Amino acid sequence: MAPPKANHNRPSARRKKSSNLLQTLLDKYLNVAFLRYLVLEPAALPIISVLIVLAEAAINVFVIRRVPYTEIDWVAYMQECEGFLNGTTNYAQLRGDTGPLVYPAAFVYIYSALYYITSHGANVRVAQYIFAGIYLLQLCLVLRLYAKSRKVPPYVLVLSAFTSYRIHSIYVLRLFNDPVAILLLYAALNLFMDRRWTWGSILFSLAVGVKMNILLFAPALLLFYLANLGVLKTFLQLAICGVIQLLLGAPFLLSHPVEYLRGSFDLGRIFEHKWTVNYRFLSRELFEHRTFHLSLLGLHLLLLLVFAKPTWTFFQSYVRLRSVQEQLQPQIAKKNSEVQSQKKIKKDAKKQKDTEQLSNEQKSFLKAFEKSLQKSSGGTAPAAAPAKAESERYDIHFDRCTQLALLPFFLCNFIGVACSRSLHYQFYVWYFHSLPYLVWSTPYSLGVRYLILGIIEYCWNTYPSTNLSSSALHLCHLVLLVGVARQIFQTMRLNAAVKQQQQQQQQKKAQ
Repeated sequence: MAPPKANHNRPSARRKKSSNLLQTLLDKYLNVAFLRYLVLEPAALPIISVLIVLAEAAINVFVIRRVPYTEIDWVAYMQECEGFLNGTTNYAQLRGDTGPLVYPAAFVYIYSALYYITSHGANVRVAQYIFAGIYLLQLCLVLRLYAKSRKVPPYVLVLSAFTSYRIHSIYVLRLFNDPVAILLLYAALNLFMDRRWTWGSILFSLAVGVKMNILLFAPALLLFYLANLGVLKTFLQLAICGVIQLLLGAPFLLSHPVEYLRGSFDLGRIFEHKWTVNYRFLSRELFEHRTFHLSLLGLHLLLLLVFAKPTWTFFQSYVRLRSVQEQLQPQIAKKNSEVQSQKKIKKDAKKQKDTEQLSNEQKSFLKAFEKSLQKSSGGTAPAAAPAKAESERYDIHFDRCTQLALLPFFLCNFIGVACSRSLHYQFYVWYFHSLPYLVWSTPYSLGVRYLILGIIEYCWNTYPSTNLSSSALHLCHLVLLVGVARQIFQTMRLNAAVKQQQQQQQQKKAQ
């Protein structure tokens, strides 16, 4: 007896399958549990990052169109670059309305390009959209680091990104060079986390060539080089950084080297008291006093020494975990390949079974055939075995170990900012994007964490700064530094206790 032909009910079967798929998606994603996952779970940040970037694109366009542009340094930047484009390579003669040129050569080249793109600096609106692109690109790089580390809940980054008026102003309403330097810095950090050392060194050196504040990350980077690469390869990367600086500064170094070095890397430059954000409560005489500057430098170096050992320990742990990743990753990939093969076999078998059961007539035929086999064998038909649960994909999120690398980098920069002789409003971008990470690296309660971020934002939005805002900013810096220190040294104590316990166990086995 031949099996009957399948009837033509495939469209209805497809509709039923689509309906079931839609219902499955709705049940999986349209519920409170998934919403909580998106808001609270750091692992959901890759999804939320897309929404953040899209929303920020709209916000930046709105700000550019609706909020008036404020001229501060853009015209001076264009005047300084115009002098270079006219053939002047003496830094002492490159000046603008706000004074002499005080930034390294990469700044000159980048803003010279902007000079031409914006019709000799006249088309400010084009420059604003370029800086909106810089903002969005940097945001992507920052979110990538946060997604790798899985340290901070997504809602914190949403709030910090959307609520900072000062940051949006610095990028698209002021057109300072600080965002350009920070963009290159975060690109370098991403490359370092991906262990692409040469490209990371090139971009880091380019960032220094835009503005010297990037050197605040240099102590952490030196230890990171040594922990990952050893002494010889560290010298190679430092040589790459140095060669980039020589190449960038070549037109100026070959003609007027002293003027270039004195103008672009002037560590003793005196800032104006009227622009300070962090030392409004000091008199002008004390603010400009050399002893005060040396005291801050000494405090900076002392804090770097205090955190040098924990930084080295964190970097060594990072290197060990990366080594474990290199050993386990091939095994995990092989296991996942086997799982995928099993899934494919099961899927093909299921498709074949579905094909055999396309119609009720075929089902009746198969049932009759099964009964005939049962009678001929004199036994009973075997009960259907429960379906075996589908194997899950094996995975270890090794990138989470980037927490061990990012915290020392962000802390090193934060110490430099906290010990700065003066902070101007555009300097907020130096550490703004690392603040959520630092705050979430403290043992404080959620309320205290929000309070720290809120007061810091208030201080940077108070113009002109007051005795209260400057004092509050220092207090927040101190509380944040103490919190991070408590967490770091607690981790160090736990690490020492684990090592001691392991040594004791080894001694017992040896006996």
